[in-house]
Amino acid sequence: MDLSLSTRTVGDRTIVEVGGEIDVYTAPKLREQLVELVNDGSFHLVVDMEGVDFLDSTGLGVLVGGLKRVRAHEGSLRLVRNQERILKIFRITGLTKVFPIHNSVDEAVAATD
Repeated sequence: MDLSLSTRTVGDRTIVEVGGEIDVYTAPKLREQLVELVNDGSFHLVVDMEGVDFLDSTGLGVLVGGLKRVRAHEGSLRLVRNQERILKIFRITGLTKVFPIHNSVDEAVAATD
């Protein structure tokens, strides 16, 4: 399966809508998108993963790398996901302590850093 990406801006947040699978084959596409956004001055990102069907360790690494990039600019990276299958991966790896995870884009946008 492929990876779909789209972006939009809400206030000072950039929403990255991700769909499909984030794996060793598609993760570079997400990495490039996150790097490009940060290079263009977007430091408060919300990654909407509601359309993600699969996430492997490569995808987790890309998200952690994105978080490091925005934090280097006093920014934030919030995730949106409420399906148990993907949330379980974040719990098992301890990344629920690293990433703010929200149930909706609206909730993530409204959250303060």
